[in-house]
Amino acid sequence: MSPRLTDHEAAEVLGATRVFSALDRPSRLSLAAASRQRTYGRGQYLWYEGDPGEHLVVVGEGLVKVVLTSERGDEAVLVTLGPHETVGELAILDGSPRSASVVAVEPTTVLLLPRAAVLEAMAAHPAVLDAVLRLLGQLVRRQTEQTGGLVFLDLAGRVAKVLLQLAQRHARDDEHTVLDVGLSQSDIAAMVGATRPAVNRVLQLFASRGLISVDGRVIVLRDPPALRRRAGL
Repeated sequence: MSPRLTDHEAAEVLGATRVFSALDRPSRLSLAAASRQRTYGRGQYLWYEGDPGEHLVVVGEGLVKVVLTSERGDEAVLVTLGPHETVGELAILDGSPRSASVVAVEPTTVLLLPRAAVLEAMAAHPAVLDAVLRLLGQLVRRQTEQTGGLVFLDLAGRVAKVLLQLAQRHARDDEHTVLDVGLSQSDIAAMVGATRPAVNRVLQLFASRGLISVDGRVIVLRDPPALRRRAGL
């Protein structure tokens, strides 16, 4: 994304999302005109849990993670979201405070859509409402799967499952599946409910067996079928 998008460029970003892809161009231009553009540095919070839910966020460039933080500062990563994905739908629908915090994993540029404008689009265009409800359904399913993984899978199984899920959402296709989303081992540990050293041992085990290779924050999935078996998929 350029430092400052025109309304026409912002409308193109909106058209690439699942929520607003069905809108005609004039409607997308109207939403774009109502939006604001913000850029966040790595580690900067877009909002904190409990903040007012005043905007729907569309990721233009970069990556964000949705997190829950305990009183001791422990972090659980619920999901990561990249370009043309949206975050904040729940607060838009019910007007309640944010249920989780959102943090930029890398330099990230977003569009902020006011709640009133999104609700108006949902009322005027049933396809937008349908898309939002589908995203919320996927959110519920994802949380159910994560809960099941914590209950029924050992740590290696949980790590394998998270790597496969991240690859499905973010990986670029190559000779092997290259997972390069800027997540640290601490981030992965927060996604599986474990410590960083424990996750590091699992990744080293997978690497020694030829399932993956690790180079800094880049992980190459060299044997996805074996990872799927390890994840019980």
